Amino acid sequence: MAEEKQGARHGRKLAICRKAQRRHSHFYERCSHWSFNRSGEIEPIRWHRERLVLAGTALLITLLSGFIMPAWASAMRPAPTPEIHSLLPLALPKVVPVSTTAATVDDWQVVRVQPGQTLSDIFNARGLGMADLQKVMDAAGNAKSALHNIRPGQEFDFLIGRDGSLNGFRFDEDQARRAVVRLDGAQPIVSIEQRDMDLREQVAHGVIRSSLYAAGDQAGMDAAMVGKLADLFKYDVDFVQDLRLGDSFTVIYDDIYRDGVRYGEGNIIAAEFINQGKRYTAYRFKKADGDYGWFSEDGRPIQKSFLRIPVDFTRISSTFSVARMHPILGRMRAHKGVDYAAPSGTPIHAAGDGVIKYHGWEHGYGNFVVIQHTNTISTAYGHMSRFVKGQHVGEHVRQGEVIGYVGMTGLATGPHLHYEFRVNGTQRNPQTVTLPQPEPLPGAQLARFKAQVVKPQLARLTELDARIKLARTDAPTNNDN
Repeated sequence: MAEEKQGARHGRKLAICRKAQRRHSHFYERCSHWSFNRSGEIEPIRWHRERLVLAGTALLITLLSGFIMPAWASAMRPAPTPEIHSLLPLALPKVVPVSTTAATVDDWQVVRVQPGQTLSDIFNARGLGMADLQKVMDAAGNAKSALHNIRPGQEFDFLIGRDGSLNGFRFDEDQARRAVVRLDGAQPIVSIEQRDMDLREQVAHGVIRSSLYAAGDQAGMDAAMVGKLADLFKYDVDFVQDLRLGDSFTVIYDDIYRDGVRYGEGNIIAAEFINQGKRYTAYRFKKADGDYGWFSEDGRPIQKSFLRIPVDFTRISSTFSVARMHPILGRMRAHKGVDYAAPSGTPIHAAGDGVIKYHGWEHGYGNFVVIQHTNTISTAYGHMSRFVKGQHVGEHVRQGEVIGYVGMTGLATGPHLHYEFRVNGTQRNPQTVTLPQPEPLPGAQLARFKAQVVKPQLARLTELDARIKLARTDAPTNNDN
């Protein structure tokens, strides 16, 4: 049975082959010579043989390419050019022997004085005692006078050893010199170092929008320099009562730089203040005696013979009046002075140079002081909480010197200064009385002042004002449509 099935399958294959030969007779006629069988009986060409022939041919070509192409590429590559090396002589640096002990940098610890601190408090905070402080004081010599009165913000430098001992201490003898005390040797050593001080000129312009200090801050000035500006013009301008919106100032001043770092504010060189349309000027000038002062353009000292207001007050609680309801007596009576309300203990200053004429208790005035300035002018100060110790009748006082402190002694409902300005014994309104003008500089000094100070500085102030006005003119404006 199996042989019959196998014979049937073989017969079907031969039939399929003959059918294919008849259908593609033209192809077999062209390719009949491909057969490797040279016998008279030609067998039909089989497809797998053709594939083997083609695959072998492709493999042969690939192998030949792998050997022939690299050899051809190597043959075409030019011969390499040999590199030429040359030796150049080099000068070697001299060998400097290195010390086996490297230099060390002292690690100074900077301490800034806080309000209320004493020098002993600062030493204790660093783990040091009074014995260390005494060593510094003994070694500092003449420079130790700078350590007697320290102030907040002042800096002290400590050099502390690994065992916690004090090896060094530095402090400013003045703004240009620093004292260095070394305690890490056999004997204490003190040396004085000169600091590199430099003045850098600054220019500021401000317009009053809310307050003088706000305008100064906007102009780039610190509070200390604004305070100096106010002190300069306080004889002419009441910065509490007289200041108006739109008032302006222009200032040329120095900043102090120490060792390349800003140290603080210097002096005002020239300034202009416009208050309610009136112009005031101040120029710094070295007088014949070597002292510096500030003068107006006509050569008169900015510092007037009298302070307009002798206390740093918060408000005017009562003005000069011929008829006022007394807050305690409850009846109408004249109030022949100005009451400046201020916290208790606020210092009261002498309005001008003079001699104390009265010093004691006066009914209604409480603690009371009268100063005679000239044959015709005197000033009076009432309701003080206390006097300055040591002052007495007949003693000379200078303008600005403290003579007492704000209080509410006598007939007073709150702490304030009652201030009177008297001419020939008659009270005048301190806010409106015409104060005597100081004498101008002597002739030769006045000529030098105008030529060397006023002329160049006035030209600068005028130029600055012109630039500011031009900048305002060129500034774009916002127009609402």
